[in-house]
Amino acid sequence: MAKKSDKTIFPDRGEIILYRSPDGKAALDVRLDGETLWLHLNQLAGLFERDKSVISRHLGIVFKSGELERNSVVAFFATTAADGKTYNVEYFNLDAIISIGYRVNSKRGTQFRIWATNVLREHLVRGFTLNEKRLGEQGQKLSDLHRTVGL
Repeated sequence: MAKKSDKTIFPDRGEIILYRSPDGKAALDVRLDGETLWLHLNQLAGLFERDKSVISRHLGIVFKSGELERNSVVAFFATTAADGKTYNVEYFNLDAIISIGYRVNSKRGTQFRIWATNVLREHLVRGFTLNEKRLGEQGQKLSDLHRTVGL
């Protein structure tokens, strides 16, 4: 496993990104795999500051209504628990996270909706969305490459 700024690369499991909310209350290890991100039920409950039963109920409605197909947004990943044992844990992808974010009634849910709406608005107005952090990282890589080639 290689450590890289705020993300850890697991060759067999994709990237894990550590997210911290601006108020420092929420910290989240986000699994990136297959061009999407994945959260398990406990992470969803923590992200939206709601009980797991509330999140499960919302997921059930999303699947029952046909908004999302369960088999296209759910995956099972082997996860090592605090007891050292490995368990097959159900994870939900970005589509499911967005669906829950627009349903859940909490302060964190409201913050999520504001953020998501702003990103969508920016994308629609500009025709693209900028990830300033990623651009900064790429700029640094390009600068390093120029310096290396210059030698």
